[in-house]
Amino acid sequence: MKDDKKESEISYEEEKDEGLTGDIKKKLEKLKEDLRQCQKEKQDNLAGWQRSQADFVNYRRRQEEQMGEWSKMFGEGLLRDILPVLDTLDASISNSQDGGDGFKMIRDQLMKILNQHGLAEMKTIGEKFDHNFHEAVETLELEEEGGQVVEEVQKGYLLNGKVLRPAKVKVSK
Repeated sequence: MKDDKKESEISYEEEKDEGLTGDIKKKLEKLKEDLRQCQKEKQDNLAGWQRSQADFVNYRRRQEEQMGEWSKMFGEGLLRDILPVLDTLDASISNSQDGGDGFKMIRDQLMKILNQHGLAEMKTIGEKFDHNFHEAVETLELEEEGGQVVEEVQKGYLLNGKVLRPAKVKVSK
């Protein structure tokens, strides 16, 4: 519709221009053609700029997503490296003659920090065995319902809801 209006304005102007001399008419036609060319270039430049803007927004979004993934991967590797420290603290607490109050405080502080970064301990004892979360290291003949986790050999951990390390457990038959 915009182009129809421009065409009608141009044709009206051409009717007004009939009274002009040939030399001026040629210059006017050249100017009108230059104007059409400039309008076309303007539209092309605007469309190109809009595409570039959209590409930049998409690029920035992809970069932010990638930075988030890198951060998660780095955090996951670091947390995976810290898990043996937690295991050692747990062993020290259970083997301590004085109840391991000092070790408990250190472990609680460490777990508080790790929880803030998305780490959570898995609840295992009394749960139904699930190969997605548990690794069976032994099966025991017990009176309990089969497939129940009866003992935890090594704690399992979740990172932001995903298994970071499966729990090593003993399961009833």
